[in-house]
Amino acid sequence: MIRDARYQKSGARPRLTFETGRGRYFHCKVEDFLASEEAKQLRRKVSLIFTSPPFPLNHKKRYGNLRGEEYRDWLAGLAPGLVKLLKPDGSIVIEVGNSWNPGEPTMSTLALEALLEFKERGGLHLCQQFVCHNPARLPSPAQWVNVERIRVKDSFTQVWWLSPTERPAACNKRVLQEYSAAMRKLLDRGTYNAGRRPSQHNINGETFLRNNGGAIPSNVLTFSNTTNKDDYLVYCRRHSLEPHPARMPIGLADFFVRFLTSPRNLVFDPFAGSNVTGAAAEALKRRWVAVEANGGYIRGSQGRFQTEATGDH
Repeated sequence: MIRDARYQKSGARPRLTFETGRGRYFHCKVEDFLASEEAKQLRRKVSLIFTSPPFPLNHKKRYGNLRGEEYRDWLAGLAPGLVKLLKPDGSIVIEVGNSWNPGEPTMSTLALEALLEFKERGGLHLCQQFVCHNPARLPSPAQWVNVERIRVKDSFTQVWWLSPTERPAACNKRVLQEYSAAMRKLLDRGTYNAGRRPSQHNINGETFLRNNGGAIPSNVLTFSNTTNKDDYLVYCRRHSLEPHPARMPIGLADFFVRFLTSPRNLVFDPFAGSNVTGAAAEALKRRWVAVEANGGYIRGSQGRFQTEATGDH
């Protein structure tokens, strides 16, 4: 049973704080939103739920997080309500950070346990696992990495793509990456050593040398997320607002919005924070709905939409 009152329904109605030409941002807890009339209006209309919920950390953070079984039960308990919002071919993508056992140089399996229970309660299929690597991330956990030097730094989060169907809407042609210099050279040369490889893959030279406009990306995505001059941070400094301490790279949201949705599709983020998801959706001409319990983070997020945001400032 969840004992932290911050993660229980309060009965408060979601408050629309601002909107743009394509999106709306609501101030409330996700539990209250899922029980609201606004959520009922979204049922079976959302193409992508993309979010990064509070991580199961060992120490409480100001942006809120549960620990242990409370975290697992809380996150999994949200699955049925979120699934109701999805189109039949929609997707849920969840970024989950790693956690460590308190006082020990050993990793916790809590995030995996929570993800698996979320999958079961939502009746979801696991479509694919991704890794989001941040090479510029500061060394952590500090005690084991910096002080005792018995571990290496933890520089990635795990991103899980789930869906109610085995074949959700997706197209990797929308996320092709620029060819490497070596591949461009091969395409220019027009010849390739085809045939069977030791891995038993049989390479067709003609197919391999076809220019498809880019390379299919892997499920390891790399973003440094080190900028301190973007519109959001400038806006926060100008208005004396504290930036969200755990912002995801906008490239991560951009990748999944492009991969799993089409223009005018609806994207939903129930833990929007500084609203990276909404900003990515807006730029890609998708509609979006965001929910956040911390009003300060919502005020700062308007910096991502300075030319378009209207409403409660």
